[in-house]
Amino acid sequence: MAVIVPAYGVAHLLGEALRSLQAQSFDAWECVVIDDGAPDNVAGAVRPFLADPRIRFVPTANRGVSAARNRAISETTAPLIALLDGDDMFDTHYLAHMVPLLEGDRDIRLATCNALIFGAIPRERHCFAGKQGSGDGLTGSLADVLDRSFGVYIGSTFRRADFDAVGGFDESMAQSEDFDLWVRLMLLGGHAAYVDEVLGHYRVRAGSASSNAGRMLLGNIKVYEKARAGLAPDRPEHSLINRLIADSLAALRFEHAIDRVIDGDTPGGLAELRAARHQVSGPVWRASYATWRLFPHLARPMLRWRRRAHSRGAQRASLFTRFAEVDS
Repeated sequence: MAVIVPAYGVAHLLGEALRSLQAQSFDAWECVVIDDGAPDNVAGAVRPFLADPRIRFVPTANRGVSAARNRAISETTAPLIALLDGDDMFDTHYLAHMVPLLEGDRDIRLATCNALIFGAIPRERHCFAGKQGSGDGLTGSLADVLDRSFGVYIGSTFRRADFDAVGGFDESMAQSEDFDLWVRLMLLGGHAAYVDEVLGHYRVRAGSASSNAGRMLLGNIKVYEKARAGLAPDRPEHSLINRLIADSLAALRFEHAIDRVIDGDTPGGLAELRAARHQVSGPVWRASYATWRLFPHLARPMLRWRRRAHSRGAQRASLFTRFAEVDS
């Protein structure tokens, strides 16, 4: 098993990630920590762990997380690959679950699990609260992964042969690069597997890269378009992808309307929000629309607060939950 640990900007947290790896009940692993030209002292943070011959450090210039992961994976040889971000942690039995799962079923393209989300959020919660996918809850199809009814935690495991077959992480992806890899792995055929246990710990940091809904939606649209181009014309997933693209574009227009209000064009932004109000539901949004009708000057501070709350990793209270990736 090869464990890949990108550590850009998280030198102060890296020790927790590596200690969780060293504590694994399955101990036949190799690990590459890669800094991606980090501005902080990743080399110093990893140095105490280099006495463990299973852990290596690869310093590189900054080229982004996809390039960093690709480079780190190229430095390993094990047939299975697990991702562990430098600010996250594995449960003690993570590898002990994933290795036999993949070794026992050659049709698994990726194996994932539940995880505890902690850090810059109002309260800790699990990544996945409901049933996974449209089937038995333990396996997911390409369609399930595409529409996110089968969620994939970033600390997931896959085969080197499959990773090589799809060409690794797409280094042109600035957002949703993890989702893109999961989808391309699923395009190989087979299924995704889910372990219904909390085997990972996902840390949300204030201002993390995955906090901007607009960027995430643009990334998702690119993933869908790539998947559509890679599908045979007679595949049934085409209609699903077309719907997902349309939904994402509608959600993106909604986010742009919020931007317009925050940027100072309250009348224009509110007009666009009212036109797109079918995109959201629930008592909070209904009360907000009623408030803005009477007191439009309150829309800007309320929506600015919403953006700040999301940037701190707060759970989204709107349609964007479906698009929220626990992976980047």
